[in-house]
Amino acid sequence: AQTMVLIVKKMDLSLESTMGLAPGVAAWLVVPTGAGHGLGLLPGAWSVPVTLAVGVLIGVVNALLIIRFGLNGFIVTLGMLIVLRGILTGISGGQTFFQLPESMLYLGTAQWFGMPASIWVCLVLFAVAIVVLGWTSFGRSLYAIGGNVDAAKAAGIRTDRVLWIVIVAGSLLAALAGLLLSGRLASVASAQGNGYIFTVFAAAVIGGISLNGGKGTMFGAFTGILLLFMIQNVLTLAGVPAQWIGALNGLIILVALIISRITGGKVQE
Repeated sequence: AQTMVLIVKKMDLSLESTMGLAPGVAAWLVVPTGAGHGLGLLPGAWSVPVTLAVGVLIGVVNALLIIRFGLNGFIVTLGMLIVLRGILTGISGGQTFFQLPESMLYLGTAQWFGMPASIWVCLVLFAVAIVVLGWTSFGRSLYAIGGNVDAAKAAGIRTDRVLWIVIVAGSLLAALAGLLLSGRLASVASAQGNGYIFTVFAAAVIGGISLNGGKGTMFGAFTGILLLFMIQNVLTLAGVPAQWIGALNGLIILVALIISRITGGKVQE
């Protein structure tokens, strides 16, 4: 999700809160009252559609503010991150939703061909994204917009429509990620997704995604994720305290920016 947003020279900080709020709203509406901390207003089968619908709604609001009203994307999504986090804390009362319906648990717990279903879902999504970005006109339009939006407009690309699709799709994917995580944990915590955005940016820059837009591949993002977590696992096995892992993510971003400057690239202001 963040890879597509970064390629078009935008930034969505609210993805981590979307990852928590989307399944949180679904859990709030479907889990039973009392023990599960929910309202029990909808049957369990509605949980997945509600989760995805909340993700789309958040993306529409972000796109409306950024594209329609021309507001700064960084500030908009930073504000949305805080708002969405506050909404999740408010509806949950700071508690954790549990007793989730089977429909919310399935993708996080099922096994397909001996491997977790969530891994298959991620592999399929990455494969589709690699094809879209590498071999379709829509993918080429993303790079054109990230490189020079005015030139992209002059070339006949409907830039606003492409940006709408990217921002809304990003929020939808974040909601799906939240659904996968909630299913695996069999709960939705009030702090779900908190701090994930820093890991996302670290993985992106490791994978060669430019924070200045127009550069990077989805395969690079995929390898960035694998490399980042391999580094984290090695440090964990070496006995490095988990509290230092967050500092590592920030250091990776800074080093990547320095290397970009040394090799002649431009650093995102």
